Amino acid sequence: MPAGSVIAAVCQFAPAASRAGNRARIGELVAQAAGRGARLVVLPEYSSYFVEPMDETLAANAEELDDAFTAELGRLAAVHGVVVVAGMVERADAGRIRNTLVAVDRSGILAVYRKQHLYDAFGQTESRWIEPGGLGDAATFVVDGLTFGLMTCYDLRFPEVARTLVDAGAEVLVVPAEWVRGALKEHHWTTLLAARAIESTAYVVAADHPTPVGVGHSAVIDPQGVTLAGVGTGEGIGVAELEAAAVARVREVNPVLRLRRYRVVPR
Repeated sequence: MPAGSVIAAVCQFAPAASRAGNRARIGELVAQAAGRGARLVVLPEYSSYFVEPMDETLAANAEELDDAFTAELGRLAAVHGVVVVAGMVERADAGRIRNTLVAVDRSGILAVYRKQHLYDAFGQTESRWIEPGGLGDAATFVVDGLTFGLMTCYDLRFPEVARTLVDAGAEVLVVPAEWVRGALKEHHWTTLLAARAIESTAYVVAADHPTPVGVGHSAVIDPQGVTLAGVGTGEGIGVAELEAAAVARVREVNPVLRLRRYRVVPR
């Protein structure tokens, strides 16, 4: 691929309450995505371990950043020549966990992001089990000349998160999720993905869980909000090319990032 061009894959699958089983399924998906030319492979939130409803087994199955899950991602990255982004259950204090994203290549971890906005909405209380991520530097990494920024699931409802990423240079927003099903939730998911792309003049690469727990509809969306590739409600893979030149063209025609008169400040 030319510089500034990356083929990205979103892998929609249903993580379960088996760390070994999840790693095996991830291995199959990464191999399939790489076989379709992907250089970046994005997996959902909670890819290392998931149980619905959430319970104390989350903490019992949490891992450190240098444990088996990230080691396997690094091995897959080396075997297939890709960068893998996935959500994991990271160990924390006092019986809680961190809802963490890692971006991993053959050399190790490129970026780490811990979910800032916990899903205490629509009858859910993620904060009962999860320790929120601290506010600070945006989590970004570079692949073949494109800059990627990390955010997670419920963060999608807060445009400030995307703003901090594009202010840090992101041309692509990567959104692993477990977007819980419910009334109008599919509509919220697809609308917010497109909105974050349009207002950020950036690509959005989003991987969700399939139904019946998630809504599915993982997608790769271009900087004008057009879906380039997507998955339905079952397991599957969507693949599309991302181009730095396309981001530059859209930002030249629609310079919203330069023209805006407000900045994002943590509170």
